[in-house]
Amino acid sequence: MKFFAAFLLASQAAAFSVVPGRNTADTRLFAGDYEPMEGEGKINLKVDLDSPKVATMEEVEKGKKVYCRCWLSGTFPMCDGTHQKHNEATGDNVGPLIVTVKKD
Repeated sequence: MKFFAAFLLASQAAAFSVVPGRNTADTRLFAGDYEPMEGEGKINLKVDLDSPKVATMEEVEKGKKVYCRCWLSGTFPMCDGTHQKHNEATGDNVGPLIVTVKKD
């Protein structure tokens, strides 16, 4: 049992180690370690730009809500389908966040 515990601990440590020559952009664990990748820039270019953080809180009691994840919607934070044009133009695959209320 001690061998198994030691093996498990060692394998977990190895999983979170930085391997020389490996692309560390894919292994970041903490926001403090964040560095923009080549070509990466601001995501939000038009929604509430003077705010230090754009956050929306909403209660969903029935039905569904479709939220924008591309930051391009003219009805932000709700999705208006603008991501479809973005996807066609860029080859991206972004889509909305759809929240539904579970029926009892």
